[in-house]
Amino acid sequence: MISINNVQKSFGNTVILDGVSLTINKGDVVSILGASGSGKSTLIRCINGLERLNGGDIKVGENSVKNKVELNEIRKKVSTVFQHFNLYPHLTVLDNITLAPIEVLGWEKSKAITKATELLNLVGLQDKSDSYPSQLSGGQKQRIGICRALAMEPECLLLDEVTSALDPEMTSEVLDVLADLARSGTTLIFVTHEIAFARKISNRIVFLDEGKVRADMEKEQFFSNDGGRQDPRIKRFLDKMDSK
Repeated sequence: MISINNVQKSFGNTVILDGVSLTINKGDVVSILGASGSGKSTLIRCINGLERLNGGDIKVGENSVKNKVELNEIRKKVSTVFQHFNLYPHLTVLDNITLAPIEVLGWEKSKAITKATELLNLVGLQDKSDSYPSQLSGGQKQRIGICRALAMEPECLLLDEVTSALDPEMTSEVLDVLADLARSGTTLIFVTHEIAFARKISNRIVFLDEGKVRADMEKEQFFSNDGGRQDPRIKRFLDKMDSK
């Protein structure tokens, strides 16, 4: 579904991604782990074309992020949820969710509203359709962000540290929604520090270290003493996260 081939990305003289290659299959739930600065969020931004590649290519199906016309098609298939919500403050919850399907996909307003209502029911916020972002909690805003991404009926959902700005109770709210999506067969790519959650819902773990793929393993293998933990760098990372 997504093919990442020898991707290179630098900011000035600083190399962020150094020859990253991955294949994401339909229905995969992939958690991308690694220390801060390892290139996780940059990789997500490259997949949806928010960062231009310095080398290599990323394709979703047959479409390349390097081609402007094809990138527009990719953005119809791949939606992103960011850690800071990015809701439009002057629009209601309903308008935030329906805007892109109407403007980008050309849906009739009635169809977009029906879809938005279904999604609000999914995340337990059906009573917030007329509210504005300023009237919502952080967990509610993030759930609305997920609804807005899902309103595009994407083939894949990218999630960049979507719980990092939330307190534990709000984090639980959002993770419950994402766990339901994973069980439904939605293709998900997570950048996360929620190790327990990654272990619970992922089928694959990708570990980035200094801009390179250090591991790409099935979940059980990655967390086992005979698998990922045999790598001293991965063991040190997991031991540190387990101690928090």
